[in-house]
Amino acid sequence: MTPRHRPGLNPDVAFGNDMEIIEHLDRLGYDEVWVGEHHSGGVELIDSPELFIAAAERTKHIKLGTGVASLPYHHPFNIAQRIVQLDYMTRCRIMSARARVS
Repeated sequence: MTPRHRPGLNPDVAFGNDMEIIEHLDRLGYDEVWVGEHHSGGVELIDSPELFIAAAERTKHIKLGTGVASLPYHHPFNIAQRIVQLDYMTRCRIMSARARVS
């Protein structure tokens, strides 16, 4: 899931639309969804896939993954802790994060 949104769109609306898509994919029986980390101010709004995925714990079956964890912005130990917590919160439906150093 690339979190691209129309410039100027209210973030509440954008996040709500993205979550509705994940919930719909869960109802349709999709196996997984990957949420990317992006820092592009106003167009791609998800700078913490873990926070976004935490809200998706209300889904039932779909596996949830972070598309990228940009290591210049996060310490690897903290990423690992957040992923473990998410795995518990989502009943073992988290897929491993991929780390990128660039």
